[in-house]
Amino acid sequence: MFLPLVTHPDYSYDFSEKHRFPMQKFRLLHQYLIEQGIATKGNTYRPARAKLALLEQAHCPAYLARFVENNQDKKELRRMGLPWSEGLLKRTLISPVGTLLTCHLALKHSIACHLAGGTHHAHYDFASGYCILNDLAIAANSLLAQGVVKKVLIFDVDVHQGDGTARILSTNPQAFTCSIHCEKNFPARKAVSDLDINIPAAADDETYLQMMADGFEQAVNLSKPDFIIYDAGVDVFVDDPLGLINISLEGIRKRDSYVLARCLALNIPVATVIGGGYDKDEKVLAMRHAIVVQEANRLLQKVCE
Repeated sequence: MFLPLVTHPDYSYDFSEKHRFPMQKFRLLHQYLIEQGIATKGNTYRPARAKLALLEQAHCPAYLARFVENNQDKKELRRMGLPWSEGLLKRTLISPVGTLLTCHLALKHSIACHLAGGTHHAHYDFASGYCILNDLAIAANSLLAQGVVKKVLIFDVDVHQGDGTARILSTNPQAFTCSIHCEKNFPARKAVSDLDINIPAAADDETYLQMMADGFEQAVNLSKPDFIIYDAGVDVFVDDPLGLINISLEGIRKRDSYVLARCLALNIPVATVIGGGYDKDEKVLAMRHAIVVQEANRLLQKVCE
């Protein structure tokens, strides 16, 4: 079987090492997957820059103009959490296309993986928590508008609630949002997803995996999707500085394996995005983000046997 991967060299650009956001993890993730023999020229796709019409599927035109033209005020920039630059503008306008391309590839190949994406804190008319454009909402609305799918499930296991996704998609009955997140973490004011599973702070693998699996089954039963976008954030890791729950590497692997195996068993195409993960050692972080791709590759190879 063929596992498509989507990435772009502009996802990582020159960025201050003092900043908390690990901007080099996208480049390092792709590099690590090449070393692993999972990423090759034959299965790697490069997205183009988004047209505004696509972004307006989920975002306010006035907000888009302020961001593109670098006209945000200090309050907006502070909430965004990232300093505006041409590099940031370039990667921000490419990444949503990357997620949408990943979705179209998943429709053809059962699973496809975007080596970025999961910017679920971006709202209709403002950025938040390092998230500027909500690639999950853009992709879901675009797929539904094109008529290529009838019901999309956003299954988000990033440690932080997907508040922007929940609010943007709240008026679209064909999109179902499920967020599995630490109840005591960012954002302080939670949105209302179609299904929220609140993980207690300091939860261990056993508690987390059971609650996550129950949440997945509930979400699938309630939404009856014909497509799933899976936000496989690794900030649930025990040593992640922004996590607050205690999940091991093996726990992350079991989580990703469960979700992807269930998608295959249910014959529901799934597109993965990497979501959050924060670590000063960006090479180690990239290896953590690679788990979902490794599991996708393993499961597809198993299908071939």
